[in-house]
Amino acid sequence: MDDENSMNEADKVGGKLSNLKVDRRKVLQGGAAIAGATAFVGPLQAFGKGEQSQIKGMPTLGHIPNSANPAQGKTGHDAIEPWVEYLQPSSLSKDEQRKELKFFVEAAKPFQGMTVNAVSESSGTHKFESNVLSQAFEDLTGIKVQHSLMGEGSMVSKLETEEQTQQDLYDIYTVDSDFIGTFPRMQTVHPVEDYMNANPDVTLPSLDLDDYIGKSFVTWPGDGKVWQLPQGQFANLYWFRKDWFDRPDLQKKFKKIYGYDLNVPVNWSAYEDIADFFTNKVKHLDGQRVYGHMDYGKKGPSIGWRIHDDWLCMAGMSDKGVPDGRPVNDWGIRIGENQTIKGATVERGGATNGPAAVYAIDKYVTWLKKYAPPEASGLTFYSAGPVPAKGHIAQQIFWYSAFTASMTKPGLPVVNDDGTPKWRMAPSPHGPYWEAGMKVGYQDCGSWTLPKFTPKKTLKAAWLYAQFTDCKACSLRKFWAALTPFRESDVQSDAMTKAKPYLGGLVEFYRSPARKYWTPTGTGVPAYGKLAPVWWKNIAPAVSGSTTPQQAMDNVAEQMEQVIDRLSKAGVFKTGKADFNPKKS
Repeated sequence: MDDENSMNEADKVGGKLSNLKVDRRKVLQGGAAIAGATAFVGPLQAFGKGEQSQIKGMPTLGHIPNSANPAQGKTGHDAIEPWVEYLQPSSLSKDEQRKELKFFVEAAKPFQGMTVNAVSESSGTHKFESNVLSQAFEDLTGIKVQHSLMGEGSMVSKLETEEQTQQDLYDIYTVDSDFIGTFPRMQTVHPVEDYMNANPDVTLPSLDLDDYIGKSFVTWPGDGKVWQLPQGQFANLYWFRKDWFDRPDLQKKFKKIYGYDLNVPVNWSAYEDIADFFTNKVKHLDGQRVYGHMDYGKKGPSIGWRIHDDWLCMAGMSDKGVPDGRPVNDWGIRIGENQTIKGATVERGGATNGPAAVYAIDKYVTWLKKYAPPEASGLTFYSAGPVPAKGHIAQQIFWYSAFTASMTKPGLPVVNDDGTPKWRMAPSPHGPYWEAGMKVGYQDCGSWTLPKFTPKKTLKAAWLYAQFTDCKACSLRKFWAALTPFRESDVQSDAMTKAKPYLGGLVEFYRSPARKYWTPTGTGVPAYGKLAPVWWKNIAPAVSGSTTPQQAMDNVAEQMEQVIDRLSKAGVFKTGKADFNPKKS
């Protein structure tokens, strides 16, 4: 689909808010609230009783095995057949799978007996790689992989230490594509595209970069090269209990109080009404206390992700444009020619401490305190994610699809007896500053990254492992287990068509052309690892009430400029340096 039609699709998803400040209810009257939701989840009644929850002949959706050993001691070529049988479903035929696995057996012969140290954050995608695919790789290649898992903050710290000391701590990393503004500026990693061209002996001929749905996220505009290799994606979306929204008694009560229909909200005002309705008017359903909002607020790195992963953009802070708004991007940083940094404060032409950003922080804190369960303020990204599966949350405005697996297990209060979900995902509503053409939401794109400090021979072995976890012979099986897709061929596969009724809109979202308007942090953030702590350390006091939202964002904007200026003057940036605008009062 061309860009114009894709933009029209995104406009449908986002909804049009031009008259929001005049009358929010006009936006929602007559069922208009669900227009955006139908763009990728279909009509809200679309998923009735489907197939059995255990799809015949398929592994359980969203299940991460603790280990796997189908080869039972077989190695090399002898291990191909048992692993082909295990790695189902696949978008490839079994013969095509065998061909890919044979490549790894042959290409790895110079590296047999070596050990590769890989590291990723602790998510379902990486657990499947660490628990299952590392064993498959060792059986096939004779290369042992120590695939460590840790919190994202710790992993980023390790990578920064390696960059500063230029010592090989880990041979290969999975870090978010949010670093696409960092690595080209600092020149501390090999661009994947260059590495592939220079090392054809260890590059899978059928790797197929054009099949990656996140390819644009890892491409640096300065040279047009792919710098990282995506291997799993998830988006922040709106999550809601469709079964509750469908109840006639709740629909009648809601309309009597608020004057319009209970439906998927297009804007934040409607979201707040629904939050108030379930938390303060309904209060109890099916014998339990219920809440109209879910979030998290514990001090730590994940509270930063909660905000700079496009919460401010959803309020309408950035300028129009994809992937991240120009000239003001999704962190409120103004970008000049050749990716130069012009400033983050309003006084320098940025927007990090502007009205939309402050409004966004105010709503985040207010809703957390007024409408979420009391324990939410003490939770992190990891501990809060599975909470709606307990069955007492009506909606969540900022819900990551990475938690789909935790919402689909048979027997949960949010899953029907036939295995279909009682919930759905839909586009997140937008704040009053948002306009059509702006970024719609955030998409996380974990990506293999090749440090320049890894010894050459070890990096070749590590590169083979990275490709193995990504190759088409393995990729759909990994998607099936972790529900974080990264290949178009997998998204469009027959297996995922069969899985649609059980995933609450995930497959429809990734098949929609509108998905391109959910994007990661872009190229205008010059030092992700250095700037991310500025956010969480200043947002946490706003949650506790020790600072105001305005003070918090003033601090973020000022401190980001200080960090960027310091790094630029120290010569850390080889391109896209700081060139701040003069401050204006």
